[in-house]
Amino acid sequence: MGLRCTNTIVTIATSNIEQSVNFYSHLLTQNPINLIPNIYAEFQFPGLRLGIFQPKKTHNHEFIDSGKSKMSLCLEVSNLETAIAHISNLGYPPPGKIIVASHGKEIYAYDPDGNRLILHQSADSDKNTEIRA
Repeated sequence: MGLRCTNTIVTIATSNIEQSVNFYSHLLTQNPINLIPNIYAEFQFPGLRLGIFQPKKTHNHEFIDSGKSKMSLCLEVSNLETAIAHISNLGYPPPGKIIVASHGKEIYAYDPDGNRLILHQSADSDKNTEIRA
């Protein structure tokens, strides 16, 4: 029969939910679609929901070293330079340089808890931008 998914939610644990909800609200320029103060917030993306939660104290040890996580939240944007300026204005400038790959341009950034974000502009989007210019 197999696994029949009805929706997809990516969740990020935080020890400071108010700071993280504020960061993602400003980064995404939207308010959470679901908010349980000091416990959970959920944002809607096209085809995906992002949940931010504060773990119960009994589970904090599971989330202490998120820096070793191999997962990243990849956000495809229409204009990478604008996205970099936006996240920098929030106080979280990307520490590295833009990487150019066959699939487009990208840069790594980090949320207040140190979770890696990949801001990505596809090569197709870049070509469309050049055509319109």
